[in-house]
Amino acid sequence: MKQWSIWLCCISLSLPMSWGQQTQPIDSTAQDAVKPPAPLALRFGVDLSRPLRAQLDSDFKGFELVGDLKVYNDLYVALELGNETRTQQSEQINFTSEGNYLKLGIDYNMYDNWVGMNNQVYIGLRLGNSLHQQTVNSYTLYTTHHFWPESPVTNSNATRTYTDLNAQWVEVLAGIKVQVLHNIYLGLSVRMHRLLSQKQPENFNNLYVPGFNKVTDENNFGVGFNYTLTYSIPIRIGKR
Repeated sequence: MKQWSIWLCCISLSLPMSWGQQTQPIDSTAQDAVKPPAPLALRFGVDLSRPLRAQLDSDFKGFELVGDLKVYNDLYVALELGNETRTQQSEQINFTSEGNYLKLGIDYNMYDNWVGMNNQVYIGLRLGNSLHQQTVNSYTLYTTHHFWPESPVTNSNATRTYTDLNAQWVEVLAGIKVQVLHNIYLGLSVRMHRLLSQKQPENFNNLYVPGFNKVTDENNFGVGFNYTLTYSIPIRIGKR
């Protein structure tokens, strides 16, 4: 009987303690207070590869502005805007392509950052559009014999500027962006292009499309890359 009294006393003491632990309310306000605001980031900068290429190639001039905005977790909206001028020889034609282009798309980050970091190892997609013109500087007539020396034609109806040209394409890309200083990032991406549609000059094709690269009759695919320097502006909206 004495043992039963001891057990009953222990049970009666433990019940209020366990009940108090189960029914203790959760302070949601305190939990929310320790959660940091959702870290968005607006990042903008320039492509360094085009000024470098212009220093090495006198027949090329170009620049590109880049930017992206983190909109949800590891999803970014990306924008690229640029201008290119390219002079080159293609078979019998020497020509200059000049114009602007715009690329809009998304990036998905596959890298699991530590707290406070915003580095990226990403894949992305772009839709590109160019508005450009093409000038035929000179051309050489095609002949099957070489008895007479060939000389470029520089003054004819064909050696003129063809305006209001355009092209549309899609790009699949992969790249990285790494913070090197506070809010300053270096990035590198490689891309594969697929031409979708284009408005061409009379009598010949778009031989070079700003933002896309070289175009050939046999292949509508192309490749490219960029090397970027960007600055990030943190944006804090709401709570995570």
